[in-house]
Amino acid sequence: MRESLVPVVLMSHTAHIRSHRKPRRNGSTLAMRAGVAGGVLSTLAVAGASGSASAADSTTTQTLDLSALTADLATQIAQSADATQQAAANYELQAERDAAAAKAAQQAKVDLADAKAKAAAKKKAADEAARKAAAAEAASRSSERTTLSASASTSTTVSAPASGSVATVIAFLKAQVGDAYVMGGTGPNSWDCSGLVQAAFKQAGVDLPRVSGDQSTAGTPVSLSNLAVGDILYWGSAGSAYHVGVYIGDGQYLDAANPSKGVVIQDLSGYPATGAVRVL
Repeated sequence: MRESLVPVVLMSHTAHIRSHRKPRRNGSTLAMRAGVAGGVLSTLAVAGASGSASAADSTTTQTLDLSALTADLATQIAQSADATQQAAANYELQAERDAAAAKAAQQAKVDLADAKAKAAAKKKAADEAARKAAAAEAASRSSERTTLSASASTSTTVSAPASGSVATVIAFLKAQVGDAYVMGGTGPNSWDCSGLVQAAFKQAGVDLPRVSGDQSTAGTPVSLSNLAVGDILYWGSAGSAYHVGVYIGDGQYLDAANPSKGVVIQDLSGYPATGAVRVL
């Protein structure tokens, strides 16, 4: 016969102490704990559902905000592109203007240089023409003087007019017009008043004194109302005249006037003479 086994339950070494024993749980306590647990779970479920809804709303909002941001960014990029294109156009226009200004300045410089060259060429041509004219005039006067001198060298001194002698005197005097006045000058390119008269009459073979005072008494006195071509005019009193010239007709006379005028033809009415003498 088998013996029945009785289970042996081991007790904690503190089980005999009342305060260390586990209290027994009654039904009401368990029921209350079950209710609390159920409520907590319900709350978590609601919170989870609410969180899911909130997450969905947040995602929608973020999606809407991103779309708006993308559109705004696209607008800004388009505006920036337009501004960049406009700036490039402005730079290109300014570059074209600068190039045109530089080209105009260069052309102006070329035109100025060309104008200066043309002006210099014209001046050179004018100077050359003036030089040739002066040389021709000097040659003509020199030839005329040579002819007069040769004519005078073949003549003899006479006390009475010879045929053509007055014309010789006048021709010589007119050939000296434009020469300078120099005190004491006796030619061939500068004269004083008595030096010119003496040289002119020498062409006709008449030797006159050198100074004005003596020339004023060298011939026959004539009145100013009865003047003839070739008469010697004087200013001042006879014998002490301070200036002389020669009457050439038509109320005019020729003289070596002064340093500012030189040898000139003048109207007798502008500077009336004191008297006159006739030697031819």
